[in-house]
Amino acid sequence: MEALIRDGWFREASILWPGQALALEVEEVLYQRRSAYQDILLFRSKTYGNVLVLDGVIQCTERDEFSYQEMIVNLPLCSHPNPRKVLIIGGGDGGVLREVVKHPLVESVVQCEIDEAVIDVSKKYLPSLSSGYSSPKLTLHVGDGFEFMKQNQDAFDVIITDSSDPVGPAESLFKESYYQLMKTALRDDGILCCQGECQWLHLDLIKEMHHFCKTLFPVVGYAYCTIPTYPSGQIGFMLCSKNPNTHFQEPVQELSQEQVEERNLRYYNSDVHRASFVLPEFARKVLSDA
Repeated sequence: MEALIRDGWFREASILWPGQALALEVEEVLYQRRSAYQDILLFRSKTYGNVLVLDGVIQCTERDEFSYQEMIVNLPLCSHPNPRKVLIIGGGDGGVLREVVKHPLVESVVQCEIDEAVIDVSKKYLPSLSSGYSSPKLTLHVGDGFEFMKQNQDAFDVIITDSSDPVGPAESLFKESYYQLMKTALRDDGILCCQGECQWLHLDLIKEMHHFCKTLFPVVGYAYCTIPTYPSGQIGFMLCSKNPNTHFQEPVQELSQEQVEERNLRYYNSDVHRASFVLPEFARKVLSDA
């Protein structure tokens, strides 16, 4: 991992976004180790606070993480009339959990994270993200989300997959078999939301996922948000519902300004929810054909 930081700058490059890279100025390396599953790096940056990096790829920064966390959680939860039981796959930094436990209708949350080291590091160096780990609503399962879902069918109202990119350990989370497994773990009116990559970089993958999701679910949607430290400054979300009456573009739980402030939301509101499904023309054309 030494090669990732040169002359005081962390540089993120990947085969998933050839020909471009993102650099952040480093103030101090706080943690650097290989876990049983991946290389973990955590550093304090000059302008984005503490930064978590897994296998050379930025997972979150303290400055901009809220846009992704709030959207991947509230898009599905506010599209479901009564999301009492929620399953989180991944999300070891705790940001998704933090947002889920804010919802008053959510009674219980199960989180499956395979790498306990990510949880431990986040609790120590990312306290603003990991606060949800103290919630009484949480049951934490350190292990394989695939195996857990096989043993817990027809169990959840909402499943949220907070995964890294489709290389290495997370590659299988972008395949049809994974979506089929989530479908069986959802209740009859269940909704899932998964990290859905970037329109600027991965439109072919998004199209493929969109296509197979439509063969599995009666309602499928693709939304996105802006976030400076993800590749091309944008990340998407694949949403699927087993309920044919779901209309993702119109939240069934409309949040008042008072609720937005009570939940300390800094990106998501009901207008942003609607707008996030309005795609630029190049992406709309490709996905309307999928």
